[in-house]
Amino acid sequence: MPTTPPPPQAVSGFAEPILSLTMTSDESALVHLERRDDGVAVLRLDNGKVNALSTALLAELEGAATALHDDPPGAVVLTGGDRIFAAGADIKEFGGREEARRVGRAFSQALDAVSAIPRAVIAAITGAALGGGCELAMACDLRIASDRAKLGQPEILLGIIPGGGGTQRLPRLVGVSRAKDLILTGRAVSAEEALRIGLVDRVVPHDEVNSAALALAAELAQGPLAAHSMAKLAIDEGLEVTLAKGLALEQDLFAEIAGTEDAGIGVRSFLEHGPGEAKFVGR
Repeated sequence: MPTTPPPPQAVSGFAEPILSLTMTSDESALVHLERRDDGVAVLRLDNGKVNALSTALLAELEGAATALHDDPPGAVVLTGGDRIFAAGADIKEFGGREEARRVGRAFSQALDAVSAIPRAVIAAITGAALGGGCELAMACDLRIASDRAKLGQPEILLGIIPGGGGTQRLPRLVGVSRAKDLILTGRAVSAEEALRIGLVDRVVPHDEVNSAALALAAELAQGPLAAHSMAKLAIDEGLEVTLAKGLALEQDLFAEIAGTEDAGIGVRSFLEHGPGEAKFVGR
């Protein structure tokens, strides 16, 4: 029988959600979805102290991300624990090849669903993001990290390789040589090094990570959302094809976005008031 959802657990920077919609109605939920009246949706992982990315958690994450794809907010913030953003796959689920395929499929489906949300998705990395946790952060569009954060792909230390997108997303962010360095050595990098090599986009004091992510998300949520969606699509899809095909895709989307209400508002505002003064409506 349905029960009233419990109040969301307080996490630094997220203590006062304005409107909360949890994905499940009991305390066993591993992923919580909160929609706020500033247009920001918050996805919070909640699987114990280390936030292991079990197949059960990944299934919930896929469901939450699919809900945000079907009914997109203005922007999304994804966060984990205060000390550990996400520790990676649940080692207890490892086994032979069939188990590996099952775990890898769960990662692929969940992280691809996060990546496919047609709005900016910001990872608020308050602590360690290792293995699958780093892969999850890389599936987001932007990464804001605590000055205490550690990121890396340590799978090689277990005699395996990344199976949640690390061999593909990491070189796209930091380049081939740096990706091989991190994956072949299994070493973790500090927040400072992660910023320097392009693995994260911003480093802030530990206590400011969630508030910084929320502030950026709230700002983006007031922007031209259709343009955000098409810009993200052009970039992501363009990376998968030749330059010529990517440029053709951009031209198609450029023409399509010109017919939106926000495009008309933006052009009129620029002509009348100059840049940066438009009040977009998200259509």
